[in-house]
Amino acid sequence: MTSRQERWARLRRQLWQPPRAHGEQPRERVVGPLELFYDLVVVVLVAQAAHHFAGQLSWRGLGEFAAVFALVWIAWLNGSLHHELHGREDARGRSMFLLQILVLVPLGGFIPEAGGAHGAAFAVDAGVLFAVLAVLWLLAARGDSPEFRRSSRLFVTGTAVCAVILAASAALPAGLRVLAWGLLAVAYLLGFAVMIGTATPMQAVALSVTDALTERFGLFIIIVLGETVTGVVDGLSHEPTSALTLAVGLVAVIVGFGAWWTYFDFAGHRQPRPTRASTAQWMLVHLPLTAAVAVMGAAMVDLVEHAHDSRTPAATAWALGGGAAVVLCATTLLAASLRVRRLDPGLYRPLARTCVAAGVLCAAVGAAHPAPLVLGLALVLLFAIPWGLAVTHRLSQQPEPAGKDALSE
Repeated sequence: MTSRQERWARLRRQLWQPPRAHGEQPRERVVGPLELFYDLVVVVLVAQAAHHFAGQLSWRGLGEFAAVFALVWIAWLNGSLHHELHGREDARGRSMFLLQILVLVPLGGFIPEAGGAHGAAFAVDAGVLFAVLAVLWLLAARGDSPEFRRSSRLFVTGTAVCAVILAASAALPAGLRVLAWGLLAVAYLLGFAVMIGTATPMQAVALSVTDALTERFGLFIIIVLGETVTGVVDGLSHEPTSALTLAVGLVAVIVGFGAWWTYFDFAGHRQPRPTRASTAQWMLVHLPLTAAVAVMGAAMVDLVEHAHDSRTPAATAWALGGGAAVVLCATTLLAASLRVRRLDPGLYRPLARTCVAAGVLCAAVGAAHPAPLVLGLALVLLFAIPWGLAVTHRLSQQPEPAGKDALSE
């Protein structure tokens, strides 16, 4: 081989390296711009689903949103874990993300009518997306050690079966199709939880949550939280300017901010305990938490548009109050899986009870559907109660300041 051929071969190996084997991912790394770009693309799909739900706040609309959101979130989790476990920052890694993005973009276009005219197209495109993910995991599995081969085959098979069922659901009537998507998402998540729960000690170490993964989940929550601001801006842009409309919009932003401080003050950017059950709990609880934030953003459009009404429309109030309740209760479940919970039981035990109680009250306020401004202020107050408890606890843990004589020494 000539020196030129050797250089090309060396360059090709650098740009197109094989996937990392299980257990070889770096334990300390930062989330790269490629992953952030991928997350932004996925959040565009989440926004499409949320905006469509905002236009039809009903139980049927909620069911359609839940099924579509679950499939999109599972695909995001799937692609994120693949890069976490097997990805590299090379041309191959970029190509794998680009391939997923190319499938995700038309999927986003089909979301607004996924329960109707574009349902068959959504089903086929979603099937293609899961087929791509199955192929990516299959290629990564070729370098597996014997310890990981059985679990890899099961995961690849499950993802491939999911792809086939999704594509086949295109032939179903619209109502049955959406129901099939929801049941499929539940079955896939249960299978994922069982796979983690039955992992061997070596497999559990490979699947443990790293700093980069906690950062990735937190960044995804932040991007979805941005949709609450988008919802307020969208509502304000379609209404005549008035003091009441502006006040409702700004209070709605504070409600979204309350969801932010609830997650990041008590659970965000914290690792779960190094057990299989805690890992599964930590990952899967992020699904309803993220969905609830997206639902709140969708409801804020309608909240601002009805700022002058004597009572908030029942569906809007239920979506906003119920979403806040899910955020509080899901954060409690998430905190129960954390390492830090055992280090500070004096905070997390009363905090869990407080968050659940505040969540129940959020749902009750939503059921009462008072005027939009009253609803928003009530939710801000309820989000502030757990936060106030945490601040009080932390202040009580501060050491007493030294006396005057001690300071003068």
